[in-house]
Amino acid sequence: MDILRFATAGSVDDGKSTLIGRLLYDSKTVFEDQIDAVERVSKERGDENVNLALLTDGLRAEREQGITIDVAYRYFASPKRKFIIADTPGHIQYTRNMVTGASTADLALILVDARKGLVEQSRRHAFLATLLQVPHLVLVVNKMDLVDFSQEVFNNIHEEFTAFATKLRVRDLEVIPVSALRGDNVVDRSEHMPWYDGPSLLHHLEHVHVASDRNLIDARFPVQYVVRPISDEYHDYRGYAGQIAGGVLKKGDDVMVLPSGFTSRIASVEVAGKEVDQAFPPMSVTIRLEDEIDISRGDMICRPHNQPTVTQDIDAMICWMDETATFQVGKKYAIKHTTRMARTIAKDLQYRLDVNTLHRDEEATSLALNEIGRVRLRTTVPLLCDDYGQNRTTGGFVLIDEGTNRTVAAGMIHNQ
Repeated sequence: MDILRFATAGSVDDGKSTLIGRLLYDSKTVFEDQIDAVERVSKERGDENVNLALLTDGLRAEREQGITIDVAYRYFASPKRKFIIADTPGHIQYTRNMVTGASTADLALILVDARKGLVEQSRRHAFLATLLQVPHLVLVVNKMDLVDFSQEVFNNIHEEFTAFATKLRVRDLEVIPVSALRGDNVVDRSEHMPWYDGPSLLHHLEHVHVASDRNLIDARFPVQYVVRPISDEYHDYRGYAGQIAGGVLKKGDDVMVLPSGFTSRIASVEVAGKEVDQAFPPMSVTIRLEDEIDISRGDMICRPHNQPTVTQDIDAMICWMDETATFQVGKKYAIKHTTRMARTIAKDLQYRLDVNTLHRDEEATSLALNEIGRVRLRTTVPLLCDDYGQNRTTGGFVLIDEGTNRTVAAGMIHNQ
């Protein structure tokens, strides 16, 4: 059974947490004691209905304010598929949390309140989802019960968002009208909207095709750990453990190790000590080679005629995540890219991007919390990278402040 990772986003009070609560509740993946606790808290707060948002808003500050602050991860399954949900915040000051939650998502749910239509945050989150190359986008028009399930209201929002999406790189878009509070079109089709002939939200999530979204062409295997068991039985065993970042690797394949450039052939591919026929992303495996080559953490195994870019000069879009410091040209940072650590210096800030208008401020000299910009970096050692649009794993990185050891930025490489 495959796994779908999806992130929810949208403006404040659009009903993200309620929608996830409804998905969990109607798909019968919530324990009775959790339901009892939510019902009790709902009564204490004087809510008319059971407040399903309480199933996901776990922080006390979230419950007290009725908002989502942190990225809440939830897991559930239907007979057809397993799901990992990242419930991301809608507030503008938590843009970095939205970036974190969406960075590994296969699909993004953008919620819109049917009464308010598209707002600034809706556009912001749609843009961020496309910036992070999330392959599938679903616009969920929520609270349809508060506009009398009006087809006209839904069509207007549908048309407005479709027009906005033409400015972005949206590969796959679905628009679904729902009422998370009442359950219309969430798990089951709604009787209140006979004019809508599309799937329910859960049906779409179960059937959206994500297998082809992974890069199965460019073989990329960043080495995380060299396995050398200390025992007489395995005295000559040398394996290279890590997670497949792209392509398909199998026994007998010709491979090259970067940055050394030495070539060899795969002797075996193992998972938990057992040999497998082939490995593909995102499998974690141990690879053994026929030749003894000096390989260590941070090296990459790839195909001899299909190599990543080896460069010390990086052009990238970054989202700044630190509250105290700002991104400054000339400052030095640590950079973590796949399994490789290096140091880097900020050579240039080409522009700061206004996420709401998509305007480029080329006069900007710094990036503050939650701001996004195009930068140029120079690293102390070459990085083995691809363009982020080609491979999200080998195209992504984080910047770390060496003084505080805080992660200060997330970046997407765009060297091409």
